[in-house]
Amino acid sequence: MTSKRPRLSLEEYERGVRARDRAVLAQAITLVESRADADVALAQALLTRLLPATGASRRVGVTGVPGAGKSTFVDELGMRLVARGKKVAVLAIDPSSTVSGGSILGDKTRMARLSLERAAFIRPSPSGLSPGGIARRTRETMLLCEAAGFDVVLVETVGVGQGETAVADMVDFFLVLALAGAGDELQGIKKGVLELADAIGVNKCDGDNAARVRSTLGDLQAALRYLPRRRPCWAARALAVSGLSGEGLDALWEVIEEHRRTLESSGELAAMRAEQQRSWMWSLIGERLDRAFRTHPEVEQRLPSIESAVVAGRMTPPIAADELFAAFASAPPRPARGGD
Repeated sequence: MTSKRPRLSLEEYERGVRARDRAVLAQAITLVESRADADVALAQALLTRLLPATGASRRVGVTGVPGAGKSTFVDELGMRLVARGKKVAVLAIDPSSTVSGGSILGDKTRMARLSLERAAFIRPSPSGLSPGGIARRTRETMLLCEAAGFDVVLVETVGVGQGETAVADMVDFFLVLALAGAGDELQGIKKGVLELADAIGVNKCDGDNAARVRSTLGDLQAALRYLPRRRPCWAARALAVSGLSGEGLDALWEVIEEHRRTLESSGELAAMRAEQQRSWMWSLIGERLDRAFRTHPEVEQRLPSIESAVVAGRMTPPIAADELFAAFASAPPRPARGGD
């Protein structure tokens, strides 16, 4: 049986992350993902020390319908950025099974070229069934990668859904990948996701698919004109791209850089990141309140019978909720652990 690797000291974690030691960075990410009380305290101390070294990276979220070619796209885009002298971190979120909770974590195999680059770092993490197709500690992981000196952090998400707001709320630039020739393309992308997008890339524009991509591109460009702007200073773009051949990726990166310059000059980048920090705080408060409610002794005692009554139709959900909240308020809750 393999012995567990000893935990590093706070100073060792900090030195290793700042030196971009890939092994230490991976251990630091595992630390922030841990739910153990001792790990939670150490992780927060580490993030506090590293916080002054964060914030300089380009934060780009990439999502899209299943089969849109996200991993192939990220692999090619990452290789092109490395060729430009950029250091690239990819946070690849794999879907967790709704049955077992397990995850394949196969993104390193789907990004075969980028995973071999010394200037790149790929971290697959399970979504844990969290909303928005993100891992439980994606924000903290992004900060660690920034402190390690990565110029670009790409967050590749599980897929398109209503919870993609969670991804858009932690990146600077939100890219949606679409496909052509797969039925009604506009219906395949939820309107809410289109409203979040800073750009839409119609992928697989190479070969015989080129004509279909041009047609879809025209539909998307027309649709974007009628959608409200997410940022007053930025109108979302639609571009044809190919993760396979690389066509359109240089133009897309120029759009991402233009977006950065525009938001910086208008002051919206600083305001956006400040709002993201506030949103992050409230999401953590929500997580802890949920856990405090579920683990409250009075709620735990009454929950099985109340749930059974709701399922059997003997009690309405509003009355059930009222009774559980009354139980929650009836006695002091157990102390909540800091990491949950």
